Amino acid sequence: MKAPLSWIREHAALPDDVTADDLAARLTALGLKLEAIERPGHDLTGPLVVGRVLTMEPEPQKNGKTINWCSVDVGDANGTGEPQGIVCGAHNFGVGDLVVVVLPGGVLPGGFEIAARTTYGHVSAGMICSTRELGLGEDHDGILVLPADAGEPGDDVVELLDLRDEVLELEVNPDRAYALSLRGVAREAALGLGVAFHDPAERELPPADGAGPAVAIEDPEGCPVFVARTVSGFDPTAPTPDWMARRLALVGQRSISLAVDVTNYVMFELGRPIHGYDADKLTGTVGVRRARAGERLTTLDGTDRALSTEDLVVTDDSGIIGLGGVMGGQTTEMSATTTRVLVESAHWDGPSMFRTGRRHKLTSEAGRRNERGVDPEICEAAADRVVTLLAELGGGTVDPGVTVVGEPPERRTVTIALDLPARVTGMDIASHTVVADLEAVGCRVEAGPDTLTAELPSWRPDLADPFDLVEEVARVVGYEHVPSVLPPAPSGRGLTPAQTMRRRVGRTLAGDGYVEVLTFPFVGEADLDRLGLAADDPRRTTLRLANPLSAEEPLMTTTLLPGLLATVARNVGRGAGDLALFEVAPVTRPRGDGAPILGVDRRPDAAEWEALNAAVPEQPLHLALAVAGERDRSGWWGEGRTATWADAVETARVVARALGLELTVRRAVLAPWHPGRCAELVLSSGPAGGDVVVGHAGELHPRVCRDLGVPARTAVAELDLDALLSRAVPAQAPEFSTFPVAKEDVALVVDADLPAAELAATLREGAGPLLEGLRLFDVWTGPPVPEGRKSLAFALRFRSPDRTLTEQDTAAAREAAVALAAQRHGAEQRA
Repeated sequence: MKAPLSWIREHAALPDDVTADDLAARLTALGLKLEAIERPGHDLTGPLVVGRVLTMEPEPQKNGKTINWCSVDVGDANGTGEPQGIVCGAHNFGVGDLVVVVLPGGVLPGGFEIAARTTYGHVSAGMICSTRELGLGEDHDGILVLPADAGEPGDDVVELLDLRDEVLELEVNPDRAYALSLRGVAREAALGLGVAFHDPAERELPPADGAGPAVAIEDPEGCPVFVARTVSGFDPTAPTPDWMARRLALVGQRSISLAVDVTNYVMFELGRPIHGYDADKLTGTVGVRRARAGERLTTLDGTDRALSTEDLVVTDDSGIIGLGGVMGGQTTEMSATTTRVLVESAHWDGPSMFRTGRRHKLTSEAGRRNERGVDPEICEAAADRVVTLLAELGGGTVDPGVTVVGEPPERRTVTIALDLPARVTGMDIASHTVVADLEAVGCRVEAGPDTLTAELPSWRPDLADPFDLVEEVARVVGYEHVPSVLPPAPSGRGLTPAQTMRRRVGRTLAGDGYVEVLTFPFVGEADLDRLGLAADDPRRTTLRLANPLSAEEPLMTTTLLPGLLATVARNVGRGAGDLALFEVAPVTRPRGDGAPILGVDRRPDAAEWEALNAAVPEQPLHLALAVAGERDRSGWWGEGRTATWADAVETARVVARALGLELTVRRAVLAPWHPGRCAELVLSSGPAGGDVVVGHAGELHPRVCRDLGVPARTAVAELDLDALLSRAVPAQAPEFSTFPVAKEDVALVVDADLPAAELAATLREGAGPLLEGLRLFDVWTGPPVPEGRKSLAFALRFRSPDRTLTEQDTAAAREAAVALAAQRHGAEQRA
């Protein structure tokens, strides 16, 4: 919405020293955001004066054009008092007319500098101006002829025509339709600056006697109020006065004709869209109804439109003559022959206006206002303003008789507690301030001891509940006064056990040299193909998004490996080849056939609610890690060590130990891991619960490494972190013994397919409570170990918390461990 400062001043008593910048700051504080400030005419400099044409001599030229050699009286503006000689190519003025003259040295809008120059055999000392050259409109063909009483030759035209102005361009939210008018902007300006406001809609109105044009409303919900007035004897050739054309241009509206310009002017002034009909083209009663199936209308823009049965239309006895509140029809359009004008000022249902505009792809200034909600109580005032201007400016006569059909809706009321604004905003707002501020925005207030009842203004359909009134009070008091107070932290609260455990996992991995990454949870079938997942792999059962960010990744991932390995490939491609990365994020595992589609007319019953919850996908929290390149860096100290499958397995065990758990490692075959270098990570739940597989770790299959672009022999692990966290043991302070450690080594020959972890668990069980630590330090196959067998060597550490162990103690524990291994696994002690 564009609002000229000079027009705002007509309705709000702004102080003389208030600038456009000052007013923009106050309006922004009230919720009307400033888009721009335009200053038309501020680039106009030099002498621009009233001139009287003394002589006008037509001179035909060889090119077929006729110019006028004019002598123009400009008073003393030229410093001599002598007439000014000016060449002009226009012919719409004559001797004795007052015109606008810019003298040499002047600069017109757009940086157009004027100088005395020789043209058509004369020295033209200045220029006689058109409206376009002055920035008043688009007419460039004719000269602007001033009224006979406009002034004397030499008078300054800048002040006379208000050529300099400041225009505020405001961004108006959809719920603030009242601000799409000078009436609304001026009201806000007066509110913000605390000055008097003159409502242009307050005028003395003739009684609604029903003697005007006949009107019948079939759909009072779609059109609650319809006002009709008529002007006769209108002169269709009467020009739009310069002041009106200037103001319309400032608000961005092109001048068309006097009749149309008047309706547009009143719409911008009051915010009430008005439509004018050529009354001589109307037949019978004017009506309002919904369109019927198959009906059509050619609107003012020349488009033949098929109407919907939801469209509100204006009719007469000949049929449909307009789309109500949106655009009129061609058959009753005002034209250059219109002498009788029927003025329609009607209130329309906003949602219907919105749907009609979108349905027909019609946007107009009237539609913008009607669909957002216009003051229903000013229909009569707007119609009276239009007919008065048409009569004054077009030489017509306002016909007696005012037709008003329907009544505006009753004003709504809202009751609030007097202290509610203070409680909600945190500001110290007294009760009398609440009452005064609500009255300032247009409410009629009745205050009691603890509550008040506000009758809401008719131009504010956005106000509906107590908190809307709180917002009104807050914006008048000023949002800048809202105190900045930090909410108090609740006492006795901290991280939940789950949060503590998750942070423990992150710190453990960071301490082990891993870097956390975050990836998108979206994958495509191609990502799962590159992992080598079989067609029946459960991880291919995915949830498909209805509106994915990328058509190539429309699925919610069931494993963290695609995103993590893509990050590995991206880092390797940018020169970072030695990597240790991890990610903690949920995966999505759909269940069932999806959620049932329920209606919105009622609350789901118990069975439906259960079905909805059952359809929600499982989203367990997973931990994935990847390690590639050198795990121990090379340097001057010697060769480094390349990461292997054992690093992924050991890191998974380190994470479990951080949670107070111990994982058992078993051989497994699962894509995308190498079939001979894949470990199944198992967590024992005790004798009754059995074992739980919580993840897998190992080296990627060579084909997967190649397809994903990651280094050969990249090792990865993926764990169900929820399963680990649900069984995690709270951290306990370790107990240390001050007695010395006793060391024993044992080498056992077992079957080649026996997992070392299984044998280690047996030794730990057999050694008993004196065993402090057990470590595999050697694996041997080949002579002298028989074929099909292998030798596993373990270092055992024994310690007692209350005494020094004897050789007999450690030997007994060692022998017990070896005996249990022999019993369970057929282990033989290697000589």
